[in-house]
Amino acid sequence: MIIGTLLTILVLISLSGFFSGSETALTAASRARMHQLEKDGDQRAGLVNKLISDRERLIGAILLGNNLVNILASALATSLFVSLMPGPSGVAVATAVMTVLVLVFAEVLPKTYAITRPDSMAMAVSRPIGWFVAIASWIVAGIQAIVNTTLRLLGVKPPDDAVTAEDDIRGTIDLHHSEEGLDATKRHRLVGALDLKDMTVEEVMIHRKNITMIDADQSADAIVRQALASPHTRLPLFEGDQEAIVGILHVKDLLRAIVGNNGKTSGLNILEICRDPWFIPETTAAEDQLDLFLKKRSHFALVVDEYGALQGLVTLEDILEEIVGDIRDEYDVVVRGVRPQSDGSVYVEGGVTIRDLNRAMGWELPDEEAVTIAGLVIHEAQTIPEPGQRFAFYGYRFDIARKNRNQITGLKVMPVREERDAHDA
Repeated sequence: MIIGTLLTILVLISLSGFFSGSETALTAASRARMHQLEKDGDQRAGLVNKLISDRERLIGAILLGNNLVNILASALATSLFVSLMPGPSGVAVATAVMTVLVLVFAEVLPKTYAITRPDSMAMAVSRPIGWFVAIASWIVAGIQAIVNTTLRLLGVKPPDDAVTAEDDIRGTIDLHHSEEGLDATKRHRLVGALDLKDMTVEEVMIHRKNITMIDADQSADAIVRQALASPHTRLPLFEGDQEAIVGILHVKDLLRAIVGNNGKTSGLNILEICRDPWFIPETTAAEDQLDLFLKKRSHFALVVDEYGALQGLVTLEDILEEIVGDIRDEYDVVVRGVRPQSDGSVYVEGGVTIRDLNRAMGWELPDEEAVTIAGLVIHEAQTIPEPGQRFAFYGYRFDIARKNRNQITGLKVMPVREERDAHDA
């Protein structure tokens, strides 16, 4: 009788360890690896994916099984020790013995084993756990109903803490970066690809004030000289008003026309050489525009607002730079509008985007409320500052240097921490 009871207790503790280890393995298993293994035809990985797709049901079933075997084992141990040691001493010894056995062999040991090899163990236990979840599903459903009803009565809404695949990827990238396994440049590329879907062309475009345009009413010779002097290969042409874009002049098209005209520029009809302008709304998602560029095999589009007014232009390169960082050639300006100073501050032109400044300096200024650095200062100051004014927010100091009418055209920015360090030195 005693031996049978001891064997039953050992079996129940083993089952408790199985449930504890299974819970750890299934919750720690890599969803990405399981998904790939399932695509490769591994049926056990498919079972794991099916189980973890409904975590609430899975955890409920495992906890049900774990508590059942733990309580039964404790009851049997108490009964056994009370029969051997009548009185309170038997209960105390049973409690001490079961606490040690459950803690070591049913909790710590199986969970430690599972956390070191979660993927392989998750696939190993997927089939028996799947059977148990199916058998206990009606009990778990009843328990979940009671829990949810109780929470509603208490005015507590059950949390929605579902983790998406994108959250997993971002977390992995940040962890790898924090462990110095991924440098800042590579991290920007990986995160930039994820951020692209949340951006609009308004955030990546070149503002209209920075666009190099050519007046189509000029002579062909003057237009050719301006086009060849420009660092850009695609140039908008306007007639009368710069808002009236009549065509896009591609330098290669221009050179072909000159060659076809025996190398002469006189007599060229520039407008016939131009390509039709492509106008897109400023609210277009950057990711969608990238797809459109690839589909139309075009690299250049003009951005307009809801009233049709020109706001800027965006190129394929502008969008790709949000992923891979600056793409520079021999005609590009090395640093556009960002000039580090000897005192540790940075002189920034007001039209520089926050994302470009962050990438250039390795900073983390927020860009949710504004696109440019001047826009950020105006948003935070809730006024249009005057030259000489100073502001501090987000751990940085902003000194207004220049202003043109209602536009901030230049400012000095310095991290407050660096400022303090320089002062202490």
